[in-house]
Amino acid sequence: MENTLVPNSEYIARINKTLDYIERNLEKAMTLEELASVASFSKFHFNRIFHSLVGETPFQFIQRLRIEKAASLIISNPNRPIADIACQCGFSDNSVFARYFRNHFKVSASEYRRKKFQNSKISQSDSNTVQFREKPFIYFCPDLQTIQWRTTMEINKSMEVKELPEMCVAYIRNIGPYNGDQQMFQTLRDKLFTWAGARGLFMDKDFKFLVMYHDDPNVAVGDNLRMDLCITVPPETKVGGEIGKMKIEGGKYAVARFELTGKDFPKAWDWVYGQWLPNSGYQPDDNPCFELYAGAPVEGNYVIDICVPVKPM
Repeated sequence: MENTLVPNSEYIARINKTLDYIERNLEKAMTLEELASVASFSKFHFNRIFHSLVGETPFQFIQRLRIEKAASLIISNPNRPIADIACQCGFSDNSVFARYFRNHFKVSASEYRRKKFQNSKISQSDSNTVQFREKPFIYFCPDLQTIQWRTTMEINKSMEVKELPEMCVAYIRNIGPYNGDQQMFQTLRDKLFTWAGARGLFMDKDFKFLVMYHDDPNVAVGDNLRMDLCITVPPETKVGGEIGKMKIEGGKYAVARFELTGKDFPKAWDWVYGQWLPNSGYQPDDNPCFELYAGAPVEGNYVIDICVPVKPM
C-alpha cells in the first residue's frame, strides 16, 4: 500500500512515468493493474489519482491518444487504408474504432480525411505565390555524400535528413496550452536549469537542451497538449519529483535549422510540415518531434533545429 504522505511532486513523477509508458505501448492492450504497477500505486487508488492529476481516467487518456494518433496518420498518409491505421493505433475492431473516432471528432474517419484534404487544397490555393517562392529544392552534397534541400525562406538555413543518436534526457512536463506562453516556458526552464545546475550537469561537453512535443496541435485539444523541456544527462542520473527521465530514440530525422524570433516558430513548423514533407519523399515516423536549441537566445533571436522522425513514403 502506498504512503499517503508522499509529496505532490512524487505523485507527479509517478504519473509522468505512467504517461511515458502508455505512449511507448499505445498499440498494446494495457490493464489497470499494469499501469498502477508502473506508477507504484495500489490499483484501488490509482484510477482516482491519475484522474485528479491528468483530468482523464487512464482508459479515457489511452483512447484519446489512440484516436488522435490515428487522426494524425490519416492526414499524413492520405493513401493508406484507414483500417490499417486503426490497427496500428491499437484498434483490432474497425467498428469500435469508427465509433470512438466519430464520438471524438463528430465525423467519420473518411469524412475527416476528405475535409482535411479539401482545407489543405484551399490553403495552398490561397498562398501559391509564397509557397512557390519558399518551396524546397533538392540537391546532392558531394562533400557529405548526402541529399540536402535549399529554399529561399529567409529564416531557414539548412535542411537535411540524417541519423540522430539515442539521447537520455531529464525533463519537466507541461500539460495544457503552450503556444505563445513565454512565462510558462521560462518558469519550467528555470526549474529544470536550477535542478541541473545544482548537480553539475551543464559541464558535459555534449550537453543539449531541447523541447519535445508529444501531440499534434492540429488534432489534440489545447488543454491536453503535452510538452517536455529536456536536457541531456548521463544514463545513471538520479531524478525525482517534477523531474523525470526518459530515452529519446535514435534514428532517421529530418533536421531543419532556423534562425528566428519567438513569433516565427509557428511559421517554421508550418514550413517543415506543409512545404518540405510533401515534397521530400518522406513521411513522419511514430516518435515525437522536438526543437533542439543550438545555444542561448541572443536579444530574442534563437537558433534551433526542428527535428522530425521520418521514414520513406
